[in-house]
Amino acid sequence: MILSDKTIFKKLKEQELVIEPFSTSQLQPASVDLRLGNHFLMVDEHAVPFISLDQPAEYKEICMDIIIIPPQSFVLGTTLECISLPNDMTAFVEGRSSIGRLGLFIQNAGWVDPGFEGHITLELYNSNRVPIELKAGRRICQLVLATLDQETTPYMGKYCCQNKATESRVYLDEETEELISRSKHKVKEFD
Repeated sequence: MILSDKTIFKKLKEQELVIEPFSTSQLQPASVDLRLGNHFLMVDEHAVPFISLDQPAEYKEICMDIIIIPPQSFVLGTTLECISLPNDMTAFVEGRSSIGRLGLFIQNAGWVDPGFEGHITLELYNSNRVPIELKAGRRICQLVLATLDQETTPYMGKYCCQNKATESRVYLDEETEELISRSKHKVKEFD
């Protein structure tokens, strides 16, 4: 069930849910607006000829209160807020419609898992043919919260406790030869 503003506020007040810093002006009917931090990462296009899922990507780090995202460019950003979810709650990040209407796509690739603690890394993509200027502190996205049918084991993955824009760590995934072999076999079945 997606939480309403009243339930979100109650859980914040009782510290079952933590969003810091927080102002009641961020509370929406069924979400909480999150603001942009001042730490960014851009893939260093000159460091490698291609990106591999098996190796760490090379990034340029940018710490600024104002960033210009060039046309057709991708940047990792972070939320100003640090969140802490209980083990019976999940969340997902949605871009604000007003910002999406300007051609800036904001995403957090997938769910925010139960028990997650840290700042949320945002994937920002400028789909325009003109640059977009962003300022730290601006309401940039919405956190939608939902309860689980029961408590679960807390998230302890590779992005736990991140405190700034965090690079992809897909290269740390434990892909086994057995999984790869099974997936190749299934592809052959569909041919």
